[in-house]
Formats: sequence, C-alpha cells, structure tokens
Amino acid sequence: MRKLVLFTFILLLAFGGWLAWGLWLPASPGGQKFVMLRPGYSTRRIARELKSAGVIRSTQAFVLWHAFHRRPSLKAGEYLFDHDANAIDIHSRLARGDVYVHTVVIPEGFTMFDIANAIESAGLGSSKDFLRVATKDTALITDLAPQATSLEGYLFPNTYNFTRTQTMHDMAAEMVKQFRQVAGEIGLTEDIQRTVALASIIEKETAVPEERPEVAGVYKNRLAARIPLQADPSVIYAELLKGTYGGALHHDDMHFDSLYNTYRHAGLPPGPIANPGKSSLQAAMHPVTTKFYYFVSDGNGHHRFSATLEEHNRNVAALRHAMSQK
Repeated sequence: MRKLVLFTFILLLAFGGWLAWGLWLPASPGGQKFVMLRPGYSTRRIARELKSAGVIRSTQAFVLWHAFHRRPSLKAGEYLFDHDANAIDIHSRLARGDVYVHTVVIPEGFTMFDIANAIESAGLGSSKDFLRVATKDTALITDLAPQATSLEGYLFPNTYNFTRTQTMHDMAAEMVKQFRQVAGEIGLTEDIQRTVALASIIEKETAVPEERPEVAGVYKNRLAARIPLQADPSVIYAELLKGTYGGALHHDDMHFDSLYNTYRHAGLPPGPIANPGKSSLQAAMHPVTTKFYYFVSDGNGHHRFSATLEEHNRNVAALRHAMSQK
C-alpha cells in the first residue's frame, strides 16, 4: 500500500512537472513565425501547427489545457509569434482572435491595377485574383452603376487592415462599403456613374485639392460644348485595359482606339479611369462656373487656366521653355 501511494505520488509529481514544462515554461519561436490556422481545424491540428512552428512545447499539454477552457473557442486566422511566450498565453491569444493584419494603403487616384499590386505586395494573394474580382463582381455596385463593367471608381482610397482569411471578394466589398459611406456623407445620390467617371479624371489631372473644382468647371464647359476632354490619363487607362501601356505617353498614343480615349471621343469615357477621393467627388458634384476651356501644368505642381486656344498655346510654350531650363 505504501509503495502504491509512493508510486502515485511520484507519478503525480512527474505529471505536474511535465504540465508545468508544457504550459508555463515559455517557448521561443526563434524570430518571427507566422502560423496560419484555417477554419475547421481541430484543437489537435492547431496544437500540431503551433508545435511545428516552435511556438509551444507540447501538443498534448496544449490540448489538455484547452479541454478545461473550451469557452471561448479558438479563432481561425494568421498569427504572428515574435517573442517568448508560454502555452497559456498562446491559448489566450487564439481565444481572443488576436490575428495578424496586413495593412494596405490605397492612395487617391489608384487604379484597380494599382490596388491589385498593393494587395499582392501585402502578401494577401495574387494581383490576378484581385483583378478577377474587380472585373467580375459588379453585383457589388449594380444599384450605383448598372452599366459598370468593373469596380473601378468604387474601390475607395483608404488605409485598410485585412487578414489572410478574407477573400478577394471580402476586400473589394470593404472598399465598396467605404465608397458608399463617403457618398452618403457628401450627398452623392444621383447621376452617380457620370459623377464618379468625371471625378476619376479630375483626380488624375491634379493633386491640388483647391484646383479640383476649377478643373471640374473646365470639363463641364467642354462637355457642354461637345469638345473632347483630351485628358491624358484617359489614354493611359485605355492602354492599361489593353495591357499595352509602356510607362509613358507619346504623340501616337493619342490615336489609340478605345472609348476611354478622350482625344478620339467627345464626352465622358464609359466608366471611371481610377478611384477618386472625397474632394474629387465633391468637385465633380460642384464644379465652379468658369470661362476656362483649357489648362496645362505650370511645372510646379499647379496649372495655368485659359479661355482660348491661343492663350492655352502660349501657356504650353511657357511650360516647355521652363522645362528646358531645368
């Protein structure tokens, strides 16, 4: 009897030591370790993934601990482990769902091609997969733009935090949701498709917020007079859609055959050429009344506006002269 008690005591002592080693003694991941825990993983599968990454010491100890702490459940997602921690701390992180997020910055004026590259650079998937969603999931904006052939223009510029468990559709939907929110804030409820198309051109033409209403006024005048908008960014976008843009525009590009080429076709292009920000949307909604029909860069980040072609040509000549002096 005494031997049995002693054996049981030793067994319990050994078990306690093993449990302390497996649960309370910190493990070192040896640098940054990312672990992807997908939906549907069992507790044992989660423990094996953590053990394989060197995040916990014992699969069995982790499973045993979870058996006594079933609420809340462990959350799927991508986790980053970059410092020593014990299994109890790790279990708490998974129960909280403290997943790693990838920050994606979408500046104003990014096209869907730029956004696709940003998504890929953030490690969230391939650019091709995002472009497939951006060109196919137009149901996200059917009520806003029934004729839209892509989500271009409605992927609102912002800083987003995405996880690797989100699909490309989820990410695009989040951007469209942000567009809807901003549109509601500024009262954009009518003629949305034309407004966004114009705003996208304004966005690409000037980075100076205070100039945007005046640029919008110029385009309003040209649209009313059926004068082609002659916006270089629209030609670039036409070539982007065809996959032929080489990084710079040349004189021959102005003849590129596309409805998006506003040198060849009067009026707005059939859709947006980029994703405009709030100030460009507001400028498109409220263009200033102006006598100007032309504008050209002044070489310093702003533009010179003119009412006649003769005046515009003088401004262009002045720009060329200034650029030749640099």
